[in-house]
Amino acid sequence: MKFIDEAIIQVTAGNGGNGSCSFLRLKFMPTGGPDGGDGGDGGSIYLRADEGVNTLIDYRYARIFQAKHGEKGRGRNCSGKAGNDLFLRVPVGTMVYDEDTGELIADLAVHGQEACVAKGGQGGVGNARFKSSVNRSPRRTIPGAPGDKRQLHLELKVLADVGLVGMPNAGKSTLIHAVSAARPKVADYPFTTLHPNLGVVRVSQYRSFVIADIPGLIEGAAEGAGLGIRFLKHVMRTRLLFHMVDVLPLDGSNAVDQVKIITAELAKFSPELLEKERWLILNKIDLLPDSDVDETCQAIVDALQWTGKVFRISGLNHQGTEALMSAAMHYLESFYHQGNEIDEGGSESPC
Repeated sequence: MKFIDEAIIQVTAGNGGNGSCSFLRLKFMPTGGPDGGDGGDGGSIYLRADEGVNTLIDYRYARIFQAKHGEKGRGRNCSGKAGNDLFLRVPVGTMVYDEDTGELIADLAVHGQEACVAKGGQGGVGNARFKSSVNRSPRRTIPGAPGDKRQLHLELKVLADVGLVGMPNAGKSTLIHAVSAARPKVADYPFTTLHPNLGVVRVSQYRSFVIADIPGLIEGAAEGAGLGIRFLKHVMRTRLLFHMVDVLPLDGSNAVDQVKIITAELAKFSPELLEKERWLILNKIDLLPDSDVDETCQAIVDALQWTGKVFRISGLNHQGTEALMSAAMHYLESFYHQGNEIDEGGSESPC
């Protein structure tokens, strides 16, 4: 299925029903008095996070959603029926913005979480409400209020524990293929990955985490070059970043320069990204002679003055991948057990 991570929709809540102007008319009650009922409230529109939904593709073509209007009041003090609320399912990780103002309305990061994005109009008031000792036959009513109408910008951010970043052809898809059941496209040309791929890494029977393969970044990604500007936002939700680098780029480029370029793009997009735990993953060591692996890898680390963790792997041959996944699992468990869980509930607009 094509990965759809953005959509713009229009939501219109139901209008409240009008209040009724009515007078009781019975054969033996010539002065029955006012009996106009109130109108029903209009239906509201909610977005609900559902882990059974993976993309926003449902909102690519159906973009206009209308909740039911409230019914108008009737005689004999009968109130109108309220309009049914409309619930729209979206993937977990969907952020909801007001398209006109850019305001963040809700961040639906938990399964079952709901946010009211358009409140239904309040029902009107019938003339029976205005009856008093000095006004025995009021003809005044209040019409129902209109429901909210909004243009919404839905943006899906992938929820994963570990995110893979790096230049195209750094071996990100090969790694996720090697350590999980995900089967992303793997080929020997740049930009093989056109949309994020998620895989579940099972370290043991009851220990696992989610890893995300993000499309390759290039210089200028934060300004819109390549595919990166569209997918950089996905790494914001990860707890740990694997900075993948090809120790022997086939295009003749320098591995150190590649790391510096991606680091600069992460900083341009969001300084918070550089504050995340980031491990340097030196990939494709199988392309080097055994006698040159230590020297080449150490030269890259020294040139970068890298102070974080460094791992040497070959995703193709599964060399070093088991130790890397075990270390990541241990880090994530320590992170969560220390109470460092980030509050991703976001803001909501309650009805």
